[in-house]
Amino acid sequence: MHTDTEHCVRAVRSKDARFDGWFFTAVLTTRIYCRPSCPVVPPKAENMIFYPSAAACQRAGFRACKRCRPDTSPGSPEWNARADTVARAMRLIRDGVVDREGVPGLAARLGYSARQIERQLRAELGAGPLALARAQRAQTARVLIETTALPFAHVAFAAGFSSVRTFNDTVREVFALAPGELRARAARRAGAVGASPGTIELRLPHRTPLTPGNLFGHLAATGVPGVEEWRDGAYRRTLALPHGHGIVTLTPRPGHIGCRLSLTDPRDLTLAVNRCRWLLDLDADPLAVDEQLSADPMLAPLVAAAPGRRVPRTVDPAEFAVRAVLGQQVSTAAARTHAARLVIAHGKPVEDPDGGLTHLFPSPGALASLDPEALALPRSRRTTLTTLVAALADGTVRLGPDTHWDEARDRLAELPGIGPWTIETIAMRALGDPDAFLATDLGVRKAAQRLDLPATPAALTARTAPWRPWRAYAVQHLWATDNHPINTLPS
Repeated sequence: MHTDTEHCVRAVRSKDARFDGWFFTAVLTTRIYCRPSCPVVPPKAENMIFYPSAAACQRAGFRACKRCRPDTSPGSPEWNARADTVARAMRLIRDGVVDREGVPGLAARLGYSARQIERQLRAELGAGPLALARAQRAQTARVLIETTALPFAHVAFAAGFSSVRTFNDTVREVFALAPGELRARAARRAGAVGASPGTIELRLPHRTPLTPGNLFGHLAATGVPGVEEWRDGAYRRTLALPHGHGIVTLTPRPGHIGCRLSLTDPRDLTLAVNRCRWLLDLDADPLAVDEQLSADPMLAPLVAAAPGRRVPRTVDPAEFAVRAVLGQQVSTAAARTHAARLVIAHGKPVEDPDGGLTHLFPSPGALASLDPEALALPRSRRTTLTTLVAALADGTVRLGPDTHWDEARDRLAELPGIGPWTIETIAMRALGDPDAFLATDLGVRKAAQRLDLPATPAALTARTAPWRPWRAYAVQHLWATDNHPINTLPS
């Protein structure tokens, strides 16, 4: 979009927040870059230049605006709607792979050489993987500076910098303020600093509109006891992270999602935040989704009644795949019970002073020693579960941010007992495919009957072709025609 200068200029002049994250405006006279909705008086059109990423602006020598804080804008929705190499690379960079494994590790995960990945990212984003990772480190550093009392040396290494000097130089270059000045500014803003030691409080921005009912209702209604809970108007859960673990509290609020993180190692902050954003589908473009779905007269009233529905996802694709198998042909309550038994038997215990969370969900490796006879499941489903766990543990089935959606579908289909419902459920919620469609789902088929849509899976799939590529969002609207608890915020 950044190449459409006329469109970008109009968005900047109207201060249109819908385009935040889609492109960034760099001002040639001030050498500052902003989000499109920046509240300052827009510069002359001839003084504006547009970039597809904050990293590209920084690489070109522009620094972040102190007023609109463009580095904190929602992420581009483009990476959620694509499964090509660049989109998968962006999801991996967002997950911190470059910081942990370097550019060779990123390239190896994608099956390309480091030079090929560099060339593709530069061509589309104006910056290579190192610059993109550096921009993310700068944002992580800013969050830690402004929301914790950590010494700056600890902030530097927690954010992924190799030295305090590099940290200081980057912060000054990107934000035109020293770390101490950033913290002082934050201290002058009410509520900017976390309330208690060991916690980080921040806002997760998103594009409006957002309907939180199905999003948090689904997570609360299907939550596994000990791993997830709904408490005091917030969804809480444990997180297994590379350097330790964490507990997150997510609260729906006007204009943003409140996020409170307790981490055993602050180096996991970037990944924890990005997993929370992924879980709540916060980088979606609801206007684009709603516009296309509303073109169908059958869906238009549903979209008008609840604009901005998101797809509830997961913080751990492997966890969700296991839970999807446990949920085959049983009620929501029964699926929660089966999952809770696995958690108690194989999950790692954690302490939660603020609530009732007790365990991390067990990893595929931890479930590798699972005794099928101990499962209160039909024999065929025991086989499905143990086969899936083994495939996840040895890498036969990969469900990470680097996985191509169709490739994952093919690998899952090769396992016994994994049918279309399970595959599309995993594609929708674990992989984030916006076009995943559960044609065989009972709730979807009941909704189709109520709306006079075709009843058979094949006919219904054909009828929904005009909804592509947003059929996963259509599923949320179809489910909402029922009064199931997944559709509303818990009281």
